[in-house]
Amino acid sequence: MIDAFGPGRLMFGSDWPVCLLAAPSAGVLEAARALTGRLGEEELRSVFAGTARRVHGLRTTWIRAVRQASGGPLRQAGVMPELPEVEALRDFLDDHLVGKEIARVLPLAISVLKTYDPPVTALEGATVTSVARHGKFLDIAAGDLHLLVHLARAGWLQWRDDFPATPPRPGKGPLALRTVLTGGDGFDLTERGTTKRLAVHLVHDPAEVPGVARLGPDPLADSFDRETFARLLGGVSRQIKGALRDQSLIAGIGNAYSDEILHVAKMSPFKLTTGLGEDDITHLYTALRTTLQDAVERSRGVAAGKLKAEKKSGMRVHGRAGQPCPVCGDTVLEVSFSDSSLQYCPTCQTGGKPLADRRLSRLLK
Repeated sequence: MIDAFGPGRLMFGSDWPVCLLAAPSAGVLEAARALTGRLGEEELRSVFAGTARRVHGLRTTWIRAVRQASGGPLRQAGVMPELPEVEALRDFLDDHLVGKEIARVLPLAISVLKTYDPPVTALEGATVTSVARHGKFLDIAAGDLHLLVHLARAGWLQWRDDFPATPPRPGKGPLALRTVLTGGDGFDLTERGTTKRLAVHLVHDPAEVPGVARLGPDPLADSFDRETFARLLGGVSRQIKGALRDQSLIAGIGNAYSDEILHVAKMSPFKLTTGLGEDDITHLYTALRTTLQDAVERSRGVAAGKLKAEKKSGMRVHGRAGQPCPVCGDTVLEVSFSDSSLQYCPTCQTGGKPLADRRLSRLLK
């Protein structure tokens, strides 16, 4: 038997796991490390399967702990910039960029620049006139040009009051693009990880960027009323989680805020749009608007470097698998996909029933 101690205790035996649900994630992680170090693959699979099936409240925390202990991938949930964070960045840049002259723009990662005509040198000497947002895209207008930025999953913007005298070396570290103003300040675009999706376009019209041209309406626009929302959902037949994330349907909502919206609406992410009644649509619309508006207000005035931490601190269920739901106290559960995951509260959203996780089911076979 393996026994991991902490403020609570987690014990795994060959026949029946005994668990005090007060055991923190750290205790579970220690148990996972102990298992991966002492058991063979088949024995680990057997114990893991029995534990995951029998200890419902700890299931997700245990899965994530085993992934972390065994060196497997563990996604950083809740940090991808979505509409509220990009809107906060737009507000920040509006205060720091508008009216200032661009000295130079330096692409430092070969993958970041998606357009080549006009060249970025065309921005030299241009004065920034406005900063706008299109969904998750930032739009910096200077002269008759628009520098559009999509931060993707691992990109970020870092404001700098000054820059080192030594020019940066292309292709070294996370630095992807540097914009320097004539006053010596400016910003860096960075992207961590091996998958490079940060995208910068320099165009005469934002609609020239395919990702902008296909965007649906902005959910915070005054024109985005309940009738508009109902009409959009009425034109598709799919799970509501996917519909909320579809940028061609509604612009700016991603994986994190779709989880949060559905938790506020007390609705299953697997519920089909065709099964929504009039009251469901009204409730979901209200949850969407209030969740996004509250997130924007929380982010307003926060320095660019602290926006990711602010986003994570405001999450109720997203990125909080294994933790108690702040509404009912039930354990937040997770469904994993190949490149993402969703989190939800079974009591608040699915009548107490855990959703099917096909990836987990294959693991436990």
